[in-house]
Amino acid sequence: MAFKKTLILSLILLLNLGLKAQEVRHTFTLGDSAFLLDGKPFQMISGEMHYPRVPREAWRARMKMAKAMGLNTIGTYVFWNLHEPQKGKFDFTGNNDVAEFVKIAKEEGLWVILRPSPYVCAEWEFGGYPYWLQNEKGLIVRSKEEKYLKEYETYIKEVGKQLAPLQVNHGGNILMVQIENEYGSYGSDKEYLAINQRLFKEAGFDGLLYTCDPPAAIVDGHLPGLLPAINGIDDVAKVKKMISDNHGGKGPYYIAEWYPAWFDWWGTVHHTIPAERYTGRLDSVLSAGLSINMYMFHGGTTRGFMNGANYDDSHPYEPQISSYDYDAPLDEAGNATHKFMLFRSVIAKHLPAGQTLPPVPAAKPTIAISDIKLNRSAGLLDILPKPVLNKVPLTFEELNQDYGFVLYHTTIAGGKTGTLELNELRDYAIIIVNDKRVGVLDRRHNQNSIKLALPKGKVKLDILVENLGRINFGPYLLKNKKGITENVMFDGKEVYNWAMYILPFKQVSNITYTNKKVADAPVIRKGTFQLSKVGDTYLDMSHWGKGVVWINGHNLGRYWSIGPQQTLYVPVEWLKKGNNDIVVLELLDGDKNTLNSTKTPVLNKLQ
Repeated sequence: MAFKKTLILSLILLLNLGLKAQEVRHTFTLGDSAFLLDGKPFQMISGEMHYPRVPREAWRARMKMAKAMGLNTIGTYVFWNLHEPQKGKFDFTGNNDVAEFVKIAKEEGLWVILRPSPYVCAEWEFGGYPYWLQNEKGLIVRSKEEKYLKEYETYIKEVGKQLAPLQVNHGGNILMVQIENEYGSYGSDKEYLAINQRLFKEAGFDGLLYTCDPPAAIVDGHLPGLLPAINGIDDVAKVKKMISDNHGGKGPYYIAEWYPAWFDWWGTVHHTIPAERYTGRLDSVLSAGLSINMYMFHGGTTRGFMNGANYDDSHPYEPQISSYDYDAPLDEAGNATHKFMLFRSVIAKHLPAGQTLPPVPAAKPTIAISDIKLNRSAGLLDILPKPVLNKVPLTFEELNQDYGFVLYHTTIAGGKTGTLELNELRDYAIIIVNDKRVGVLDRRHNQNSIKLALPKGKVKLDILVENLGRINFGPYLLKNKKGITENVMFDGKEVYNWAMYILPFKQVSNITYTNKKVADAPVIRKGTFQLSKVGDTYLDMSHWGKGVVWINGHNLGRYWSIGPQQTLYVPVEWLKKGNNDIVVLELLDGDKNTLNSTKTPVLNKLQ
């Protein structure tokens, strides 16, 4: 018995020693011209990749690709609206398990730059803020306002519980943590930035903190004492001057966002930039010993309803597309591009002596699926939940709804022609009279009114409003409520007595299909398809109108025939041999009931 106890104690001791050996604590500090990892100069060659834009099952494979291109670090934002979708309810599970993302990076030999701002921009809904902040009366984001700071503190402490133990000084692989995000493009309150720093420290982020800003905003956006990283330029002399001018005449020199390409929004051309325009610039930055973070190394996909939008006084409302391919070195599906190979060749020249790059994993197999039949259907107007009744229309926020759609229903007296006006529509409305679609209004084109000729008698008026994505950048962050945000007028008179139906489409497993014909109103169609082998594929939505697709319960994102995106990426990880379910919410063309998939994406076709 004594021998058994001794053996067990010895095993426990060995296990503890093993765990301690794994938790080697590092130091990561600022030298005068370079970062110092354990006292030795360290050049960060980093690429941005966001955990929610990649299926969790594929995180490791993408990180292997990062290593194969020569990256030693991964950068990621942390997204408040994912982790606290409703006030006080936190979620760090599944695809939201950011701690697991960081741990996998460590296992793959990658350091991490963490950006929990909590404002992220990132072409992400509301710049990462949860919608419910707008229901807190008087709350002002990115400010010293008391309610905002209270919610911020609660959130960042939850993030700290997940991630602070993974900093290098605690045996993890997080090198550095960013406070705020390009704040100088928004404000200049140094007291507010100092509060950010304090909150991060109180949340356990006791390692190296930094700020990042574009050149024009670096003076306003950095906090004295922290490293002021720079975004969007790669002229070595300018980078060094701008950072040292704001950092006591010293470095290290870090380009926190280096853009080898750009993102897309609906109705405009797909952005691509030839790799050859960037190889020389990458070479000069690395030759000069600067550290760099490519935004993006791998964009992935903005699934569900999480895309953001741009808007200011100089250009119209611009909601971003579902693909976040970004013309990045790693494409939307995680395969190496021509840009990847050229950048890899540049990075290979700058490796420490004796180090070589691992081979590039082969492109993943793709499949094409033909003639997928969607033979079950349900008219949207036939499956409505219990309504909320109110004299005037309520916003999404007043209905405690985050994303998706709201159907506004009323009856009005017919027998006349007049203009229907939706004041401050956000963002896209389908107008339905007596169950027939009669027109659409689109905020992108500043459309808020339509002429209607109503039949005699009592007329059913339904207005289906889609949240196309809250603004994620600029001065209008505080004007982000969705739905019919003011009132509805017809023929010069205000329309009252509304029934509002909440349609967030968080899941589609509970829909009752009736199979009755629906041609002129939004419809949900369901089908199944059989696979004998699985692979990545791309649903061809170019012949459909506008809507959302789910495969095996996963929301793939929005499609819209206007382009430039005409396909929806389906990751192999979400397909299975045998039966697969597909559900399509089609807003404009109720007759469609078949679709195909292709082996290649179409991201550059305007219709």
